[in-house]
Amino acid sequence: MKPIGLIGLGLMGSAMASRFRGAGFAVVGFDVSEKQLGEFAAMGGISCPSPRELFSQCDTIVLSLPTTQVVEEVFQQVGLLLVGKTILDTTTGDPEAMTQLGRRIANLGGQYLDANVLGSSAQVRTGDVIVMAGGEVATIAQCEPLLRTFATRVFHVGPCGSGARMKLVVNLVIGLNRAVLAESLMFATRYGVDPASALEVLRAGAAYSRVMDTKGQKMLDREFTPQAKLSQHLKDVRLIRTAGETCGAYLPLSELHERLLSAVEAAGLGELDNSAILTAFEQLR
Repeated sequence: MKPIGLIGLGLMGSAMASRFRGAGFAVVGFDVSEKQLGEFAAMGGISCPSPRELFSQCDTIVLSLPTTQVVEEVFQQVGLLLVGKTILDTTTGDPEAMTQLGRRIANLGGQYLDANVLGSSAQVRTGDVIVMAGGEVATIAQCEPLLRTFATRVFHVGPCGSGARMKLVVNLVIGLNRAVLAESLMFATRYGVDPASALEVLRAGAAYSRVMDTKGQKMLDREFTPQAKLSQHLKDVRLIRTAGETCGAYLPLSELHERLLSAVEAAGLGELDNSAILTAFEQLR
């Protein structure tokens, strides 16, 4: 069995690599960061000097990249080495562009899934995420054993591009949940209510959301070591707003959310965890 290829060894990619290695897969990896390549090699991965070399060694390649544009740049580099390959693209990208990528890979005799992940890198490391996949039923069945190394469930949500669309729908809710939690905890603090007690009560009642489990304590502790970067979510919110304008959906809360995230990024905090949206409610009055 040929090794699995993995391009992109950042927070999410390195978490996937850990799960693949733990499940016994040989993994060949590439990243533009020498630091990430070194950490990947330390966990038993096989570092590769270029995407072309990786594609020459692997038939199944997982992409964990920041944008669809970067995915397209990788495909330009590898050229005809795409022929016959199976691509699992976990990038939260432009759904229309991902639909086109799926057609391009199919025309080259290959298979493409936009296999979007719901959850942070910390949750990937514990295997506690779901995957929303767009593509052919047979391709999803073929790739499910690999996806299930880090996901509890794999949802087939339609043809290529559907996984990316579903991810934007889900990210709209999760991102606003984080923003609401941050606003609530800041309100509690200013109002003389102990924020730790407020979080405990919120988690116990009808206001509960799972974001309180994953991000609540980080907000209380102001511990913003990234599990998923705030700037990456800002990119997602911009995709959501663009999609809304295209389809005629009214998204006033997402418009406000973009302004809050943009303010945090402008303050130089975009590389912190997305729970750092808490700081927006300290800076904006």
